[in-house]
Amino acid sequence: MDPHVQTGSGANPHTGEVALGINGQMLPLKLTLGALAALECELRTRSLIDLVTRFEGGGFSAADVLALLAAGLRGGGHCLSAAELAAADIDGGPMQAARVAAQLLARSFALPGEVTP
Repeated sequence: MDPHVQTGSGANPHTGEVALGINGQMLPLKLTLGALAALECELRTRSLIDLVTRFEGGGFSAADVLALLAAGLRGGGHCLSAAELAAADIDGGPMQAARVAAQLLARSFALPGEVTP
């Protein structure tokens, strides 16, 4: 398990959730179908496969990470825009944000019983 990815504060990895410390508060993130659809539109990808390939291939930007985390926050029940997230204090900084974004995407597509660490 990656020691930098936190699953505390109510984040349930079995349902695809990951937690991220934002402005001193651990918040659960989850990619719901609606959040994924909005993310596809925002990032102008043609499909979920294109979205995943973009991140797996390392062809993502900081703006992509912000959009993914903002979508996860919406899916987790929090209304924090990408602009607000960009100005927020993220525990662990940009590297932690990228780690959590990758973990969020991986967990969203894991089959039941295949919880990624």
